[in-house]
Amino acid sequence: MGNSKSSALSKELLEDLKLNTRYSEHELCAWYKTFLKECPTGRITREKFESIYATFFPDANPKAYAQHVFRSFDSNSDGTLDFKEYIVALHLTSSGKTMQKLQWAFVLYDVDGNGTISKNEIQEIVKSIFNMISKEDQKNLRHDENTPEKRTDKIWDFFGKKQNDKISEGEFIQGVTDNKEILRLIQFDKPQKVQDRLKEKKL
Repeated sequence: MGNSKSSALSKELLEDLKLNTRYSEHELCAWYKTFLKECPTGRITREKFESIYATFFPDANPKAYAQHVFRSFDSNSDGTLDFKEYIVALHLTSSGKTMQKLQWAFVLYDVDGNGTISKNEIQEIVKSIFNMISKEDQKNLRHDENTPEKRTDKIWDFFGKKQNDKISEGEFIQGVTDNKEILRLIQFDKPQKVQDRLKEKKL
């Protein structure tokens, strides 16, 4: 889907990424060189992506979350990401415009890809987020959201849904837009960790 084995980014892809992310031409070119060095085929596997995420969170276990993030950006389900998919993934998970981020978040939570989100799917993602929070930090969470189950219940209640109801993309985006508490609850609250690591220009 994006550039693959060329040693330099195509002008078209470079302009596309500059337009759709907050990264500079210098940053993108530097990352691309590193990307090709680490992934000579021009594509990154899920296992490699997981190892990258592991460097962002050395005190926690981000494997499950990384798998879901990878799934959400592997648009053609071939088990790999090209450079464009990889950069967009890191951009949206560490910064990104609100609407883009909400559209991506829906895909992330729609684990089975059927176009709706169930309570079980929310709990699955929330559990993976908890794995990235150190045990010490978990002790400081609010009492009514200090377990995946409690946080899932709180999210579901905010949407006003019954146990077996589903949430559509429109409902999801509207709900999060109207209620900042939902936004806080559905996301990993330390994206700066990812952003800081990205500034080091390491894969």
